[in-house]
Amino acid sequence: MIIKPATYVPHAGKTIFLAGPIQGAPNWQAIAVQYLLSKREDLLIANPRADLSDGKLSHTFEEQVDWETYHLKQAGHDGAILFWLAKETEHFCTRAYAQTTRFELGEWRMRHSRDGALLVIGIESGFTNERYIRHRLKENPDIPVRSTLEETCDAALKLIHN
Repeated sequence: MIIKPATYVPHAGKTIFLAGPIQGAPNWQAIAVQYLLSKREDLLIANPRADLSDGKLSHTFEEQVDWETYHLKQAGHDGAILFWLAKETEHFCTRAYAQTTRFELGEWRMRHSRDGALLVIGIESGFTNERYIRHRLKENPDIPVRSTLEETCDAALKLIHN
């Protein structure tokens, strides 16, 4: 089942939250959802990329942030958080690329160390500051770090099977 903003459903199974850039990034979430569900149909996948079929959001900024916070906590408690750091494909001068993702990555890296939250991090070649992030993540050898989206999805599935 795919959970989209701002829908809340009872978590009755393993949840994978798709964390990573949206604005300026390709729709990597659609690829990840398709891949993950082809491997395990009983997953709950929290996908924060909103449907803009009518050209605008159907919810507020605050509702989006609250939805993400709720589902990140659910996945961190009973499931896994899948970070995919996709390289920028469209630049917006008014916003730093992946600014929210970088904040969430720091938060959940700390929660992993403190609480044991499960996360996997994939970094696409060309993601800005990739070298620094990979170097710092060596401090947490128990966090899987991968280089392709497929490898990252497989690592998330492995985490929730344990």
